[in-house]
Amino acid sequence: MAKKQTAGRDNLGDFAPKFAALNDDVLFGEVWSRESELSLHDRSMITIASLMTSGSFPQLKAHLQMGKQNGLTKDEVVEIITHLAFYAGWAKAWSAMGLAKEVFGDED
Repeated sequence: MAKKQTAGRDNLGDFAPKFAALNDDVLFGEVWSRESELSLHDRSMITIASLMTSGSFPQLKAHLQMGKQNGLTKDEVVEIITHLAFYAGWAKAWSAMGLAKEVFGDED
């Protein structure tokens, strides 16, 4: 089950309250909670792939951490990044792999 998300309100609630509410209530509250359509594991895989290919590395690190909580393994993440390296670019893959190493470390 998706964890109640408060990152929007925690980080931007005073500055951009509507944006924060959309982040927490719609994106994570409604979309991510539709687990009968896609599991959290699969949503994490898709999100990681999208963020890596777009070069959104600050968000990628957060979603790698969330993916780990959602059951993604180091081997799955390494394979996702390796596969996408040939479609999104080696430099993006290199950066993503460094973030994955920070999050997953030397896990097997």
